[in-house]
Amino acid sequence: MAKLQITLVRSLIGRPENQRTTVKTLGLRKINQTVVHNDNPAIRGMVNQVSHLVSVKEIEA
Repeated sequence: MAKLQITLVRSLIGRPENQRTTVKTLGLRKINQTVVHNDNPAIRGMVNQVSHLVSVKEIEA
C-alpha cells in the first residue's frame, strides 16, 4: 500500500481558520515538519485543500 510523505513548506500566518485546522489535522505544526500517512481519499482531500502550503511525495512501504 502506498503512503504519502507530507511536508509543511509555507507558514500558516494570515491563513483562514479552515486551512489551519486542516494542517493541524494532518499532524503538522512547524515548517519543514514531515509526516507519513496512508494514501486514502480522506488524506488526499485534506492535501488538496492546503496544496499551496504543503509538498507531497508518494513512498512505497
